[in-house]
Amino acid sequence: METEIPAILRARELAGIGDEAFTFHSSRMRMKKVTKAELAAMDRDSLRWAAELADAPVDVVGYACLVAIMSMGVGYHRTSETQLEAILRREGCDVSVVTSAGALVEELKRAGVRSVSIITPYLRPLTDLVVGYIRAEGVAVVDSIALSIEDNVTVGKRDPLQLLDDIGRLDIGGVDAVVLSACVQMPSLDAVSRVEDKLGLPVTSASICTTRRMLGALGLAPLAPGAGYFMSEKNLAANSLGRAAAETVECEPGRRIAEA
Repeated sequence: METEIPAILRARELAGIGDEAFTFHSSRMRMKKVTKAELAAMDRDSLRWAAELADAPVDVVGYACLVAIMSMGVGYHRTSETQLEAILRREGCDVSVVTSAGALVEELKRAGVRSVSIITPYLRPLTDLVVGYIRAEGVAVVDSIALSIEDNVTVGKRDPLQLLDDIGRLDIGGVDAVVLSACVQMPSLDAVSRVEDKLGLPVTSASICTTRRMLGALGLAPLAPGAGYFMSEKNLAANSLGRAAAETVECEPGRRIAEA
């Protein structure tokens, strides 16, 4: 959340897409091992960080940890977003909350994706929860790779170019897109365009979908170089809902993004 999302937005600024400048404000929830028990404890802590981030004040809030949301039950991203928006509003900050879990499923559907194959860093039981969650949202999951990395810091340090080898084990037969990292913590941005070229398919990640949804919440064009099809002009042109949202909301320079 603190590396790839800022990188995407800075690439957008450098490319001269819009005249906005972004600042980032973070509050952290503790987690060392990516286990169901620690994920549940982290999610309970989300109410605290929402109140802390309201002090900035910010223009949009993003909640990282896709699996923390998905492990709480099907459709939980809607509950979480509503609860966190209420906390922020109570603290005087009336803004949208974007969860990485909600962003992934909603951006897949928005792009017309009906089936995917995914790679996660999680243990197999957690990966199966992610697969079930995505399927419950109406997107078929053809195949999934669980890299079985339990330590959260190790996940964040993984070389994204290892994904170029990982996709050789992924069944992509009949899929509309590949989710190269179904986890905001696992880096994939440097590999996305290369994997798209290799597979001839749209490739995305939890980070890319979260960034795209946050830009939409700000009323800004969800475009950035180096982030694959999902943040391209081609996707925007094919996405009438995304175009309408970008055209009907006024935006101002100096947007602030909060993250947790």
